[in-house]
Amino acid sequence: MTEVLPLAVGAILVSVLARRFGLSAPLALVGAGLAASFLPGVPEYRLDPDLVLVLFAPPLVYADAIENSYLDLRANARPIGLLSVGLVLFTTLVVGAVAHGVVPGLPWPVAFVLGAILSPTDAVAAVSAARRLGLPRRIVTILVAESIVNDATGMTVFRITVAAALGGATSLIGGVAEFLYASAAGAAVGLLVALPARVLLSRIDDAVSENAVSLLVPFSVFVISEWLGASGVLAVLAAGLYLGHHSSGSSHATRLQAASTWKLLTRVLETVGFALIGLQLRPVLHALHSTGPLALLGYATAVLAAVLTARTVWVFPATYLPRRLSPRIRARDPAPPWRFPAAVSWAGTRGVVSLAAAFAVPQALPRRDLILFLAFVVVLGTLLLQETAFPAVVRRLGLREHRQDQQDALAEAAAQEALAQASWARLEELVGSGHEDPAEHVLERLRELAEHRRFTAWERLGAGPAHAREETPTATYRRLRREMLATERAVLVRLRRQGSINDEILRRVMRDLDHEEAALARD
Repeated sequence: MTEVLPLAVGAILVSVLARRFGLSAPLALVGAGLAASFLPGVPEYRLDPDLVLVLFAPPLVYADAIENSYLDLRANARPIGLLSVGLVLFTTLVVGAVAHGVVPGLPWPVAFVLGAILSPTDAVAAVSAARRLGLPRRIVTILVAESIVNDATGMTVFRITVAAALGGATSLIGGVAEFLYASAAGAAVGLLVALPARVLLSRIDDAVSENAVSLLVPFSVFVISEWLGASGVLAVLAAGLYLGHHSSGSSHATRLQAASTWKLLTRVLETVGFALIGLQLRPVLHALHSTGPLALLGYATAVLAAVLTARTVWVFPATYLPRRLSPRIRARDPAPPWRFPAAVSWAGTRGVVSLAAAFAVPQALPRRDLILFLAFVVVLGTLLLQETAFPAVVRRLGLREHRQDQQDALAEAAAQEALAQASWARLEELVGSGHEDPAEHVLERLRELAEHRRFTAWERLGAGPAHAREETPTATYRRLRREMLATERAVLVRLRRQGSINDEILRRVMRDLDHEEAALARD
């Protein structure tokens, strides 16, 4: 505890400062960790490889899965499958072949372990930039789904390659059979646990308890699946997709609390993970003292180039070849312009899942320190090259799609219109049946609320670039209401300071004000 607390506190402070000044938080964390490793008194953090994947992979994969759309994944199954399965296997082979070729004496199985570690992508930064820059919706959907599903594929391949590298001789047919079993059994375990979990969660009438149970789901699914020799990460993915698809059955309090809980947990794990890289680099480099710096630089450059090249070499044929071979696919899904696969090719940043796999490499694996070093450098290299340059690449390709924004706004406005009409019809039904007899001012307030939601969506539809400097009535309302809420909070604090109210009353009223301001906010 005395070692973990300073690590967590320091990592979070560095992350906050990096984001405050617009810097890359992962790169800042690695740099801070590396600098801290040279300070006297800083302990050497050594993680138990058997616990690393259990601590990092389940919550990270589950948090992404419950936020992902099962319907989008099904609608784009072909491109997602080609990237999250085909590209993962291709990257493992390419990186393994390059590592075996450039590193003297590196065994094939160990080289493939490195390939499996570096095969999953983490497209969080790229997707964030893509949404901000208006990248076409389908590209964003594919990138999000790829980064989730390929975590499961990559970790399944990682487990198989580690077993082979530790002496469990596996033939090609045996490896394929093991991969298929691990994948199918993992998905089955995830769904078998998710089904009763959904029933249990629906019977818990308390948001805190429901989220406490949901926190146990990814870890339980992972442990059970691994115990059965299946893919724990794929089991977590299946459970997360299923429960996320049915999350609308939960209460509003549960959904709001769950979103904040998983976002917080993901941020802490990613922050600590990147800080651990920096802290691990010095002892790893010390263990590699017999290898010259130029040789290490050459190995890392070759592996990084293999990772970047493999994605580009795969993405373009995977985009166009199925359409050339199948008239049915070509008719249903015409080929996109070359700029689409170009953007997808550049969104291949590696992240915390790869780091978790690197930390989880068993101590008995030959050349473990070199594998860790190469994995760390490639993750940092993709962050430095791909994450920082992705917005510029998107702008250069000219992929901003205002039409999609307008289509989304139109669909949302139509949905809000339908909601307003249905809710008002229900209210009139209640009043007309005699079950309700509200005062006229109550009816007027409810009518205003329904109209406000409807008008808000239509106003956003008209607030395109030409109206960028015009403040809509709804925006004016929100701005002024926030000013009023700030004043109300100040008065509330003053009343508490004067002794007119106690802390319990302050917290109760403050919570009402917070809920109202949260309703005014929009991501």
